[in-house]
This record gives sequence, C-alpha cells and structure tokens, in this order.
Amino acid sequence: MYGKAFAPEYQGALTTLSVNSSLVDVLAEGTERLREAERSGRPEEAARCGLAVAEAHRRLGQVRDADRAWKASYRSAREAGDTAAMAWALWSGGTLARQRGAFPLAWRLLGLAAELGERGGDIVVRGYSLAGLAETGRIQGDYEAVGRLHEQLLAEARRRGEARHTVWALEGIAQMHRNTGDYDRAYALFEEAAEIAERADDRRGHAWALRGLADVLSVRDGNTERALELLARAEAACRTMNLSSALAYNHKMRGNVFYRAGRYAEARELYELALGEFRAMSEARGEALARLGLAKALARLGRDRTETAAELADLAKVLERSGLRHAREMVARAQEEFAPDPEVAR
Repeated sequence: MYGKAFAPEYQGALTTLSVNSSLVDVLAEGTERLREAERSGRPEEAARCGLAVAEAHRRLGQVRDADRAWKASYRSAREAGDTAAMAWALWSGGTLARQRGAFPLAWRLLGLAAELGERGGDIVVRGYSLAGLAETGRIQGDYEAVGRLHEQLLAEARRRGEARHTVWALEGIAQMHRNTGDYDRAYALFEEAAEIAERADDRRGHAWALRGLADVLSVRDGNTERALELLARAEAACRTMNLSSALAYNHKMRGNVFYRAGRYAEARELYELALGEFRAMSEARGEALARLGLAKALARLGRDRTETAAELADLAKVLERSGLRHAREMVARAQEEFAPDPEVAR
C-alpha cells in the first residue's frame, strides 16, 4: 500500500509544506525561512531552506535564480559539514542542468549527488539522484542503458511504499514503451501511475500521467476529444500549483493532438504558445519539440517546402549537438516527409 505523497525536497523548517503546495507559496515561505537561518548563523538550516527556494525557482522557470539558489545551498551545506544536504543541492543543480539541455553537466552533478547521498546515509536523495540519471538517459533516447535502472528504482519505490517515486518510475517506463511503439503497455503503465498518484494526492504526478494517457489515446486510437479532456484536467492542476514546465509540455501535447486530428491551425497556435513558454524558462528539449511541431503544422498549412527544410535542418543541428537522439530521429522523419522535392519523400 502507498501512503500520501510527500516532498522530501522541502526540509528543515519547511517540512510542513505539501507536495501540492503552490510554488509561489513555497518560494515565499522558503525565502523567508532562508533569510532567518542566514541571520541567525545556521548554515545547515540555510542549506535545507535554500533547496526549496532553488526548486521553486526551477519549476517556475526562473533559471538564473534557480542556479544561484542551488549553489548557495551547496555552499551552506558544505560550511555546515552536512553531506546529505550537499547531495540534495547537487541533485537540484543536476536537475536544472538537464532542464536547460546541459546533459554532460547533469550527468556529472547527479552522479556526485548519488555518491554523496550514499556517503551521507540519505537513501532518498540517493534514489532521487539515480532517478535523475535515469531520466537524463531516457530523455536523450538511451533506453537500453537506463531501462534497467528505471525498473530497479521502481522496485525500490514499491518496496518502500513511496507513491511519488513509484509514479515517476512508472511514467518513465511508460514513456519509453510509448516511444518504441508499444502503446498498450504504455497505456497500462500510465493508467497505474494515474491511479496511484490520485490515491496519494500527488497532483503533479497525476497531471503528468494524464498527459501520457492523452498522448496514447490520440496516437493509438485517434480519440481526440477524450485526449483533450484529459489534458484540460491536467492543465487545471498545473495552474493551481504554478507548474510552468508541466504546463508548457501540456500545451505542446495539445498541439500534437490537434495535429494528429488534422486541425493544423489549432495545432500551430498551441505550438507557438508552448514555444514561448519553453524559451522563457530555458527548457531546451521542450523548445526543440515545440519548434518541430510548429514547423510541421506550418508545412501542412502551406508554408514553402524550402523554408520548412531549412527550419528542420537547423533543428537537426541543434539536436545533434545536444545529444537528444529520440527527438533527432523525429526530425529525420519530418525531413523525409516534408522534403523540398516531393519525389524525395516518396
């Protein structure tokens, strides 16, 4: 059985915060508690409160503030000699690096976080850091390398009855199945994740699971209206908690659903919205996916083929440099579909 979801990144004086707390509220309270700790000369407490501040900034898309906050948290933890708090700060920094598309840095910081978590005896930060490594590999499309790690972390989370981590692992495995064409397995895993998240009152995890279900219903069944209904439910949760990144991905997915349904003008509007949101928070992968969707929608709406080809070629270079293999494969398929010479596409 799973208990209520909790947020282990809310530490020290902030343990009373809920996993569903508005990020604006988390930032306000975390900043206040951080200043109190700094004024009273308590570096360990400053490190713990600074972690919540860093995570709130990151999830709100405030990249520069998040970068400053996790580094300050690490310095405070090091001053206090708190190895586990140092690990948590590195985990936050590694997660931010992945969000920005700096994958080598993400691997390095998350690997160090896992090592320090084990050394400091904090199995939770060790697990979160390993999960971060697994997610980094998954996002880059290296499924063979990280598939077993996802399964291992899922088993560990199930044994501990930790709902939030179980939901994360289920969604990661589901996404890999979806991307390799096993839609039925993906749907079953997203469905289980949604059920666990709902029972555990994990609104963030539930919103991501609904997004996954909507994707499968759209691509496998062509069930546009049901997919849009699920995305609307997920969007409501994202707005309540101020989940900027999740909301942008929700909008991008809605664009996908419209595109698959042949509603290209509506798809274009959603891709443009998501693109602006991703750029505002320096979310490199989301930006690339929104650019791809927008290029395809514009092509369907009559954009000149040579312009489309130029856009896709530039996007391919960006993805080649960043190491996003799965997204690069998607661009390659689009290049074949929208080749300047129709004969090439055949």
